[in-house]
Amino acid sequence: MNTKEELQLKEAIKILKQGGIVVFPTDTAFGVSCRIDDEKAVSRLFTIRRRPKTQATPVLVDTVKMAQDYLLPIPKEVINKLIEPYWPGALTLILDCNRVRVPKLVRGGGRTLGVRIPNHAIARAIIRGVGMPILGPSANFHDKSTPYKFEDLDPELVKLVDYVVSGECPIGKVSTVIDCTSKPWKIIRQGAVKLDVS
Repeated sequence: MNTKEELQLKEAIKILKQGGIVVFPTDTAFGVSCRIDDEKAVSRLFTIRRRPKTQATPVLVDTVKMAQDYLLPIPKEVINKLIEPYWPGALTLILDCNRVRVPKLVRGGGRTLGVRIPNHAIARAIIRGVGMPILGPSANFHDKSTPYKFEDLDPELVKLVDYVVSGECPIGKVSTVIDCTSKPWKIIRQGAVKLDVS
C-alpha cells in the first residue's frame, strides 16, 4: 500500500467510526458504506441511495468470526461448501441473522442478512479498522448502473457522501448471491462466482 492509499484508509476509517458515509473500492465494484450499528447513518445511506426501506442491504465482514457475531449459528455445510472454498471472494451468503444485533433497516425488516468477505486489501483494512461489519451495497442510486471503475461513480452521489477512497475493483462484476436459509439453497443472483446448487 502506498502513502496515498494509507492516508485515504486512515481518513475513511475515522469517518466511518464517527458515523459517516464512505465510498470505496471492493473486489467486485465500488461500495458505499457506514457501520452496521449506527441506525442514523444506516437511514442516511438508504436515503442517499434512494433504496426502498423494505429492501435488505448486504454487509461486508473481515472474518467468519465477525460474520458469526451477527448471525445465528452458521450451518457446517455452508462453512464447508461455500465459505471455505469461496471466501474471501465475490460470493454473498444470505443467512439467518441475530435480529437483536442487526438493525431492522439493514435486514429490510426480515430475519436474514447477506454477508461476504471481500477479496480486496483496502476494503478489508477498512472493515478491520472500523472493527465491525459495514454495509456493502454498490455506490449507485437505486436501479442505476453499478460503478466498477472510479470514473463510473455518479458525481451527484459523490456529493452526498462524506469521503471517497480511490482504487480499482479487480473483478469488475457483481457478487453471486445465494440464499442458504432453506434447502435446497437458492441462487438469487448469478455473478462473478459460478455456482450450481441444483
